[in-house]
Amino acid sequence: MAIYAFGDIQGCYTALRQLVADLPWSPETDRLWFVGDLVNRGSESLAVLRYVKQLGDRAVVVLGNHDLYLLAVAEGILPLRPRDTFKDVLTAPDREELLHWLRHRPLLHQEQHHVLVHAGLLPQWTITEAAALAREVEEALRGPAYRSVLHGLFMQERRPWSDNLAGQVRMKTITDALTRLRICTPAGEIHYTFKGEVKDIPPGYKPWFELEQRKQDEATLVCGHWSALGLHLTPRFLGLDSGCVWGRSLTALRLDDRTVFQVRCDATGMPVTPST
Repeated sequence: MAIYAFGDIQGCYTALRQLVADLPWSPETDRLWFVGDLVNRGSESLAVLRYVKQLGDRAVVVLGNHDLYLLAVAEGILPLRPRDTFKDVLTAPDREELLHWLRHRPLLHQEQHHVLVHAGLLPQWTITEAAALAREVEEALRGPAYRSVLHGLFMQERRPWSDNLAGQVRMKTITDALTRLRICTPAGEIHYTFKGEVKDIPPGYKPWFELEQRKQDEATLVCGHWSALGLHLTPRFLGLDSGCVWGRSLTALRLDDRTVFQVRCDATGMPVTPST
């Protein structure tokens, strides 16, 4: 069984289908992993959700910040912004079925020595601790009070992580780390607005996966979220967001041998050379 992990799709359905068609994968035995951010920025968010959902158990999806944002807009917690491109999801006849499915995706998936998460893990968290914290939020999002949970994820104030945090502040801090982390201090204080290249990181911060005291060395983290970082592969970190919606490429990585598969995209996220 092979596992192919995909970078952020962000509504790029045509590129996704071309990339899947290029993979030497078997739908009967192999699986596709998605690092989150299935929607927004590209023009085909509805098609992406429908396609990945129908893959069933062949697909593993973790939630990204854009996926959570879609859920918040759908519940009226946040407004739809002019640059958002998932209105097709909000007006679709199967909207509620798709949103229910999306809301039930995990924030973290662990399988043997690989951990799939959208953005990253705070350096002070072990894999076991991170998985338990992710489950706290997952269970709340799947429960009857999920609207209140979503409201807290976007409306609560941000605080540094502490084991003593409780309630919605705790869930927001956990979720922010899992879905928004790029750089932080050695103490795990996140810089939320930085989206640039490594050379431009402000003093006192480092990429979270380069911190020497990080407590996750027993696992390889499979992540997306940081498009300016691009495809970035190290022994314990696989960064797969190669900027399909920014005129670069959509990437899939076969985990067992790290073979890279890519489709080049234009500035709209469409394949440069469509399949014939």
